[in-house]
Amino acid sequence: MEQRTLLALLVFSSLIVLAEAQKPAIEIYSLHVDCKVTSRFAHTVITSRIVNRANESREATFEVELPRTAFITNFSMSIDGKVYPGVIKEKAAAQKEYDTAVSRGQSAGLVKIRDRKLELFHVSVSIAAASKVTFELTYEELLKRQLGKFELLIKVRPKQLVKHYQMDVHIFEPQGIRFLETDSTFMTNELTEALTKVQNETKARILFKPTIDQQKVNPELDETLLNGDFVVRYDVKREATAGDIQIVNGYFVHYFAPSEMPVFPKNVIFVIDRSGSMAGRKIEQTRDALLKILQDLRPEDHFSFITFSNRVEEWKSSLLPATEENVASAAAFVQTLFARGGTDINGALLTAVGALDKAENLPERSVSMVILLTDGQPTSGETNVEEIQENIQKAINGKYALFCLGFGFDVSYKFLEKMALSNGGIARRIYENADAALQLQGFYQEVATPILMKIEMQYPENAIEGLTKNNFTLFFEGSEIVVSGKIRNELDLLPVEIKAQSHTSDLTLKEEANVKEKEQIFQDQRYIFGNFIERLWAYLTIQQLLEKVISAPEEDQKALEAQALELSLQYSFVTPLTSMVVTKPADQQQGELANKPTEADNEKPSNRLVGAPLKKSTFGLLGMPSEDDLAYSRMRTGSAPVSRLMGGARVQTLVEEHPQFLLELAKPSETICLNIDGKLQPSVHLLSDPEQGLTVMGKLGDGTNQFVEFRINYVNPPVQIHVSTDGIVVSHNNENTRLPWTESATSTIQGLRVSVEKERSFTASLPDTVTVKISLVKFPDVFLGLYFLDTNHFSDKVSGALGQFYSKAQFRDNSNSNQRADERLLMVSGSEHKVSRMYKKDYRLESARGPVSCWSIDLTP
Repeated sequence: MEQRTLLALLVFSSLIVLAEAQKPAIEIYSLHVDCKVTSRFAHTVITSRIVNRANESREATFEVELPRTAFITNFSMSIDGKVYPGVIKEKAAAQKEYDTAVSRGQSAGLVKIRDRKLELFHVSVSIAAASKVTFELTYEELLKRQLGKFELLIKVRPKQLVKHYQMDVHIFEPQGIRFLETDSTFMTNELTEALTKVQNETKARILFKPTIDQQKVNPELDETLLNGDFVVRYDVKREATAGDIQIVNGYFVHYFAPSEMPVFPKNVIFVIDRSGSMAGRKIEQTRDALLKILQDLRPEDHFSFITFSNRVEEWKSSLLPATEENVASAAAFVQTLFARGGTDINGALLTAVGALDKAENLPERSVSMVILLTDGQPTSGETNVEEIQENIQKAINGKYALFCLGFGFDVSYKFLEKMALSNGGIARRIYENADAALQLQGFYQEVATPILMKIEMQYPENAIEGLTKNNFTLFFEGSEIVVSGKIRNELDLLPVEIKAQSHTSDLTLKEEANVKEKEQIFQDQRYIFGNFIERLWAYLTIQQLLEKVISAPEEDQKALEAQALELSLQYSFVTPLTSMVVTKPADQQQGELANKPTEADNEKPSNRLVGAPLKKSTFGLLGMPSEDDLAYSRMRTGSAPVSRLMGGARVQTLVEEHPQFLLELAKPSETICLNIDGKLQPSVHLLSDPEQGLTVMGKLGDGTNQFVEFRINYVNPPVQIHVSTDGIVVSHNNENTRLPWTESATSTIQGLRVSVEKERSFTASLPDTVTVKISLVKFPDVFLGLYFLDTNHFSDKVSGALGQFYSKAQFRDNSNSNQRADERLLMVSGSEHKVSRMYKKDYRLESARGPVSCWSIDLTP
């Protein structure tokens, strides 16, 4: 009996030890997301509490993906009770403080905005054994109404089980909540039980509080289900014809969103890029989207197509009504679109404007627009972007709206954005994902139903100051106009008059708001953050000033930027003109904090604010230009090497080239960009793993520094695979199977699955082994991009030019105190290499095709 008891205790003790060993050394024991939405304006606070359970110092990381339109307003970290706040400063001042912190060896976490489309916040700090750190981030955004609803997006990605996880969303809409729904990409039946919703006429609360057991993928594994998006969608009730006015502390906001009005007939010309770079998946997705869009045309609409490469071609000589017969004819034409040649954007757009100018028999009250879709830069005809912008603005002359869609990351987005904003439209990037066709359709749906034009929102001039934009070219059904300002004098009533044109008549709408009654609505609301309308006004004003900078003449840009900067600092917003600096005090012990990569190092370059020549410092805190900055500058100047353009070797490789190899390491969790000098060898031994039974050899192409051939050998099953830019040959039992790049195909040989995705990639995978993937890259040069997935299956015996990184790579800090934060020492197979943080083009299909931040290394095998 005693032996059984002892055995049971030993087993129980071993299970406890095993469980403790499986716990992460850096444990997030509490993660709270608290969001308050008051009249569309969302105020979100994310608080993460972390403890270091190891017996040595470890690095704790706080990383948040923010909604694209959000401005960060505050950040702090508290280490063992001492608080270190982030300070928002003008970019140059932030750069100076950042450099000072790095030279002292401190870890400095910098917040930067990518532009107003996408933002990442990332801070790492080393904490001592048994110490705790609390990170708190606050950001604000004005929810934008699209297709009849507001959408609040919260990224959920803790990367581990969290003992106290809570997401709490409060919504207060004085107009009344018309409908409310939630959606997520990770919800299961068990997690649904942790979600509660309470709603009345004007308020709603959504609480998501899963237990650790509910968070688990399955009871046996300590893996979390919480990985994806949580979305709240809602809309408000609308009664007043002239919209709804809300007032707090002398600031007002006016929401105007009429509905159930007749839709203007549209005269729309689709200008479609069919140059060589659109070949393959892009042109296929474009065809799919256009076929769906054709079905959405209304019978009273008129339309046509212009396609362009280095030649511009009109589908028909004039715009046609969207009859069933004409739509069917257009669908047949769309099916024939293929990609070849250069890119004459100037000629195509001028042809479209000319077609609208000469169009006859169009409805008297109608809306004319041009929708441009392109994936590249102008290479044929007029190629100077400033000349193109001037030509198009002069031709349109305020008569039509121009909408520009940029497909992928090889297009100069700032060029398209300036052209669209200068001509009454907007620009949108279409990401090269599987849903690109849906993105195109979604954009068209937003602009498919214009119901008002030439809208003027008029307020008493002597009583209002700081008025945001109050004149609008078009209003589309399902969207919302927002105007805000400061009430200068003591007013009892705030009158508003709206003038606009509808399809059937000219409209004049009038409304008066009782100031005291409106202010009373927001009194005694416990969870309403006080001066939200003032902050909404500042937020909206900054966004509109930044948009003006894009299309304003160069002589006006500095004044607009100065206004936006002043407001950004006054209201503590991290915008394209400001940055947040987070440092530890000088009297703190440096320890593991020395030479840590900063948040700026780990951030991908982004599309910066446009409107000025490149020399006007539109770069990030490290002086790193975005892909669009470089493309835009090349088009402006015609210069080629970026190092000459920028005057610094560090900038020479920034997103201007693909690395030969991208290696995603698990231990340590880092990305390596590797180039191998293999020109002296007919074949390079890249990887061998005897336990996996896998060998990979590679060969460089003639006249290029990229690999164009790979040979993959498997032991079990005995299969040899030869992959080249011409195609794939799979050999087994002396039989060869040829798989061309021109069609998708899949084959399985004794458990080994090989597949080709047409014109895109090759994949070889076995259960419980490493997956080999090869991308077919066609721009700017044709080459093959090799990478591996499921690399945790590599054994300790893996070797070769690439294999050694998966078994024998170790980062070390440089003993040199002058080492920069973007430099490290990497030990590989007994050799020491100095590596630098750089930005390279990413050829991996799983990525968003944007630039990748990585440690760059050159090897000679």
